[in-house]
Amino acid sequence: MGWLVVLSGVWLPAAAQEPVTPAIAGVVNVGTPITLVKDGFESVEGPLPQPDGGLLFTNNRLSRIVQIAPDGTISTWYEGAGAANALARTPKGEIVGTLTEGLAIGAVKPGEAPRVLVETYDGTPFNRPNDLTADKRGNIYFTDTVPLTATAPPKIPSALYVLTAQGKLVCIDETIPRPNGVALSPDERTLYVANTTGEWVYAFALDRKGLAGKRRDFARLATPPPQNGASPSGGADGVAIDEKGRLYVATALGVQVFSPKGTPLGIIALPRQPQNLAFSGPDRRALYVVGRGAVFRIETLTHGPKRAGK
Repeated sequence: MGWLVVLSGVWLPAAAQEPVTPAIAGVVNVGTPITLVKDGFESVEGPLPQPDGGLLFTNNRLSRIVQIAPDGTISTWYEGAGAANALARTPKGEIVGTLTEGLAIGAVKPGEAPRVLVETYDGTPFNRPNDLTADKRGNIYFTDTVPLTATAPPKIPSALYVLTAQGKLVCIDETIPRPNGVALSPDERTLYVANTTGEWVYAFALDRKGLAGKRRDFARLATPPPQNGASPSGGADGVAIDEKGRLYVATALGVQVFSPKGTPLGIIALPRQPQNLAFSGPDRRALYVVGRGAVFRIETLTHGPKRAGK
């Protein structure tokens, strides 16, 4: 079944045809199929490529991490405490996640309880760790966001952090209203972070140790018309990067693609509103997009960076 996006960001059925991509130079040809891998999950997040070309992603409502093998077989990779939302892989091959049950960043391994790496900032528990990524030095960058359902004032603001390879927790920025997806440029000298309730994806220059400098506006998102007089918001969620440094952002309008300079290149509309995405498959040429209980795959003209994580 084909699909159309309406201005409210809700997807509705259209003509009887398979959803396909627009033409985005160097990314996808016009008419590339958007393939449904599997539907019916309770929730889907945190896609992470596996070294063999497979993919991990989370079904956090069931405290489960699911694996798609290279042959397409789907199985449970991890089940137990933690309720991981997003996943990353360190240079040592360890899988780390944002654990929504324990409000922590922790390492997960089948058959074992999560090993907590950090769960407080200056002694105060996190709000709800959201997304994360790891660099080749072993630094882990992550966002912590006050839940929309929170009824009491937060003890600490939403923020972007780095847990250094030496185990030191540093707050990079606590002025982004709702920090969400994070990604590193291919050379790992730039850190990107999406703001769900605004129009911008931000960028931070990183020094040779991976410490962040001043924030700058990087890419302005296309947004649906504001509702009830609210400020424009792209609904940005997860982000990914390709080998050329193009940025891919899961938003209310679909996957928005930007050049390494932040120039908009196009939008890939999907049957479901995307929540997160990652390159995987042979040579990491397939873009996997998860959202609203479904997993989709798009064959691309590019591929993801060759490193341990996304």
